[in-house]
Amino acid sequence: MSNRSPSNGSLVHSLARRAWLKRIFRVPLTRLAMPFSSVVLGFGVSGLTACSRPAEASTIRMAVSGRAQMLDPRKATDALSSRVNRLLYRQLIDFDERFAPVPDLASWKVLSPTHYRFNLREESLFIDGSRLTAVDVVATYQSVLNPEFGSAHRGSLKNIEALNALDEQTIDFHLAEPDALFVGRLVIGILPQHYIAQQHPFHLEPIGSGACRCVQISEQSIVLQRRDDKVLLEFVPVKDATVRVLKILKGEVDIIQNDLSPELVDYCRHQPQVQVDFAAGTNFGYIGFNFEDSLLTQLPLRQAIAHGIDRQAVIDAMFKGRARLGKGLLVPEHWCGVQELVEYEYSPEKAKALLQQVVVPDELRRKDEHNQPIIELSYKTSNDPTRIRLATIYQAQLKPLGIHLKIQSYDWGTFYNDIKQGRFQLYSLAWVGVKSPDIFQYVFASNAIPPKGANRGRYIDEQADALIAQAAQSVSLAEQAELYRELQRRLQQQLAAMPLWYEDQYAVLRKQISGYRLFADGRFDGLLNCHKKSGLST
Repeated sequence: MSNRSPSNGSLVHSLARRAWLKRIFRVPLTRLAMPFSSVVLGFGVSGLTACSRPAEASTIRMAVSGRAQMLDPRKATDALSSRVNRLLYRQLIDFDERFAPVPDLASWKVLSPTHYRFNLREESLFIDGSRLTAVDVVATYQSVLNPEFGSAHRGSLKNIEALNALDEQTIDFHLAEPDALFVGRLVIGILPQHYIAQQHPFHLEPIGSGACRCVQISEQSIVLQRRDDKVLLEFVPVKDATVRVLKILKGEVDIIQNDLSPELVDYCRHQPQVQVDFAAGTNFGYIGFNFEDSLLTQLPLRQAIAHGIDRQAVIDAMFKGRARLGKGLLVPEHWCGVQELVEYEYSPEKAKALLQQVVVPDELRRKDEHNQPIIELSYKTSNDPTRIRLATIYQAQLKPLGIHLKIQSYDWGTFYNDIKQGRFQLYSLAWVGVKSPDIFQYVFASNAIPPKGANRGRYIDEQADALIAQAAQSVSLAEQAELYRELQRRLQQQLAAMPLWYEDQYAVLRKQISGYRLFADGRFDGLLNCHKKSGLST
């Protein structure tokens, strides 16, 4: 029997358990007919069962805001699943601190603009003991490219015309067209070919070559085990942020990373049981404009709003200084970031002067209680308390200038659907984990209006479109970098979106936890090297 065959551990087929698995992972019951154990995944993890857990000190618990939805990296799209999958699987490439691609599993050579050769650098073993080879790489990417498989990542990889394994260590990728950003797209975790052929349910029984293995999936949590020292990493879903804080103060969990209100973070900083660590982040907060709106399509009004909001005061008050002013979608230290962009400094005088240039149609003319002309705009946000509080700050800062914001808050689903449909004047969101500059095509190209992309503001600019197209066609990264820098200058000049800030990453840690490291993109890789001291009361 192949050493890649599925385990014959304890099998659970009760309809009740299949029902909750269907609910959690949203897969048809017919896909659950394959043998598996929903209590403990059967990969020969010595001594680990539902009734027998290692000592408390060998388990590090992280409270998370939701449940990882997809533990198959070929289909994972939510941030939490992607961060957990990084611990379970390895990928061909990774990114350095400037977000340029660097080797992970493989190094590469560019043999021609449409021909890339990758060589596996070191031996990597799947959790079943088999060696990761070139055929596994080919099988993984071929499955993603198969339209019947339904991977959301197929679109970013559809330029792959062919790929083949030359030997156990070497893979050739042939592209239909040149793509200087191609290497940065190869971030899918590699799966074993034999299991792919068997249509193994990786979302229920992950089989990767990463630093961890998945040992337990239950309604209460997902548990991984570090392969080197057998320490358990448990992800505990706790939707309510206040409850997450209470749990870490009581010692029921050990780590919370992000997803707390600024008030809760500040509260944690003053509690003796925990410490709060911070690191510079890349999550880009912004205010979006509707360019189909007769008022907001006018640049002077957008500029007035930008000059009328005191972003630094908001950072100081709301985030206790734990953010930095944003200049564009990409942080300045990105390999094609821009160090110097047009600054829209806080200046009520400039804002008032710019408002004099705005043409207000008769049907939109309004006056305040003092019979002074005002401009009324609606501002949509989620019903998250922090986002509502931010909206009220913008409202208070803009009102003396003659801009009256009508705040409309909705549950996340309603809010997000309205934004995609263009039912707004102003809104605020954040871009999280952006690494590749082709994000500009997705967010600002005129042919990327939803559902074709994320140009939610319906921004249309011929010059921006031309720069996006030129950058996409360039085969030189240096040339691309300069084109994207020129594009960012154009977007900032036009205020295609109003930059707010890059929020810091932070982690709340029990004092027993040491060695935890934060990363700018919010990944959970800090769990691989942290430790929990034993013998301390919780």
